[in-house]
Amino acid sequence: MSLRFQRKGSSARSLIQMSKHEIRRQQDEVRRLKDEKRAIILSHFYQRAEIQEIGDFLGDSLELCKKAASIEDKDIIVFNGVDFMAETASIVNPERKVLLPVLKATCPMAHMLEAEEVRSYKRKYPKATVVLYVNTLAEAKAEAYATCTSANATKVVSNIDNDQILFGPDDNLADYIRNYCPDKEIISMPEMGFCYTHRRFSLENVLHWRRELPHAKVIVHPECRIEVQKAADAVCSTNQMVAYVKSSTAADFVIGTETGLISYLEREVPQKKYYPLLSDARCYSMKKNTLKDVINSLQLRQHVVKIDPKIATRARKAIDRMFELTA
Repeated sequence: MSLRFQRKGSSARSLIQMSKHEIRRQQDEVRRLKDEKRAIILSHFYQRAEIQEIGDFLGDSLELCKKAASIEDKDIIVFNGVDFMAETASIVNPERKVLLPVLKATCPMAHMLEAEEVRSYKRKYPKATVVLYVNTLAEAKAEAYATCTSANATKVVSNIDNDQILFGPDDNLADYIRNYCPDKEIISMPEMGFCYTHRRFSLENVLHWRRELPHAKVIVHPECRIEVQKAADAVCSTNQMVAYVKSSTAADFVIGTETGLISYLEREVPQKKYYPLLSDARCYSMKKNTLKDVINSLQLRQHVVKIDPKIATRARKAIDRMFELTA
């Protein structure tokens, strides 16, 4: 594994639900420390609502990757997300400290594809080009020609001058690419990699909402099973879902992704109504970050992401190539 940390102190967790007053108090403390430490806070859409609200920038993997690459005037990046996201921020910002508030905020899918397995596939398919979902660890990214996100996967693959692509770790996203790039041979690494949250959505879930709210628009993530994708009105990355809702004339939307996005939509576009495709579709790793963890991270500068410079250099090339292929 490529993720290494400098550890200071410990992160206490509370199972007690905080009052609105306590949430505001802790949010104010985060903002005070952020200014004091010259830090910027990046938060993913899947974070708790109170964590979303303290983010200087809120987005999906692609937008957060772009933002991390453009930071110039801060000393510290606090990444409210999971391990591979903090790694990516560190790779594109080697001169800044990147903090992950909770050590155990790991992405199970990212750990489904180790670097050695990528190398094994490359030996088996020596003429193939390796494209890896950004939801991978740094050592795996270092073995790739290019990375991609759910928002730009089809564009990245379409712009590669090779018909044989090794892609991982999400097999459902691979199916999404196959659907849009039928002229390419997409070989999944591993054969059945998946996001446990999005894999739970079923065709029956979609059909249920078609019966309950036939006028509603059903939008789902490319990490969903292919039959779910085909039954939806639109297949979008999380950031694309936000844009879809804003531009649509519809009033009701069934959201087929992690439920944290609904918290954001309810604040951002409150005049419309949102229904989860599955009410308990939660990423528990994303939900591990609390305000207290962010405060501890800033106070103690704890859980600094450390990546071997040689690995980081190679992974950076794959990330940069993603931007080149989608410019």
